[in-house]
Amino acid sequence: MDKRELIKYFKSLGLSVHTATKARGHQGFFLKNRIDISKNIPENKVEQTLVHEFAHYIHSKLEPDMNRTGGTLEVLFGGGDFFDELVKVTNFTDENSLCVKLYEHKDRVKAQINACEKIIKKYYPKFQRTKKFKEFAKYIKKSDARYLLKYDRVKLIKGGIFKKTTKFYAIDNIEQDFPDMPEAFCAYIRLQSLRKKQSRITARISRYKKYYQKPAELFARLVEGLYIDMERTKAIAPNVTSRFFELLNDGYYMELKNILMQK
Repeated sequence: MDKRELIKYFKSLGLSVHTATKARGHQGFFLKNRIDISKNIPENKVEQTLVHEFAHYIHSKLEPDMNRTGGTLEVLFGGGDFFDELVKVTNFTDENSLCVKLYEHKDRVKAQINACEKIIKKYYPKFQRTKKFKEFAKYIKKSDARYLLKYDRVKLIKGGIFKKTTKFYAIDNIEQDFPDMPEAFCAYIRLQSLRKKQSRITARISRYKKYYQKPAELFARLVEGLYIDMERTKAIAPNVTSRFFELLNDGYYMELKNILMQK
């Protein structure tokens, strides 16, 4: 089936299909018998995105609350240890699931943290990230630079009602903003900022993994993988695809059979 045939078939089942939406920030989105496809995805990705969202539709018939719960592999496959194979298929169908850019960013931040630590240890050999930096704590109490421990950029307004002064400070300009600050202390402020950035990246990777590893997403990407390259998907995940086609031929996945058998 091509795009037009897919849409026509979906509509014949009572689904409404919209191919020029924002899709709630995703490439596609399924909810309450409606499929939205983002107007921003490449034309060659539309078909597989339609199939992906149709898989969610089929899944919702098996588990009506799957949008809320994320679904279960038990209901989808009736048991079996298929998780690792499903993750491999997900990595094949959507390279974003590998989080390559995020891991690269995390590695760069780690290298920057190590560089800052090296500068600090040049002056304070016993410095440890996990322990209080007493010398720094004593120094920073009287400096406006203390605000940079919480924010990368700050705007300070000082003075009374009739006379106010405004100052701007930024992590990137520590040496210019605080020319008398020792090099080790500048490095420590940057290290603290980088550690927060590292935590944000780690949290983002965790969110992505949690999303991609939901049974609902694993199932939809299995269907997507079988649609775009059946033989490769079978080679990547022989056990789960075998179980999938067993259930498909038994009618368990209902109308999904009409999509894959005509591919």
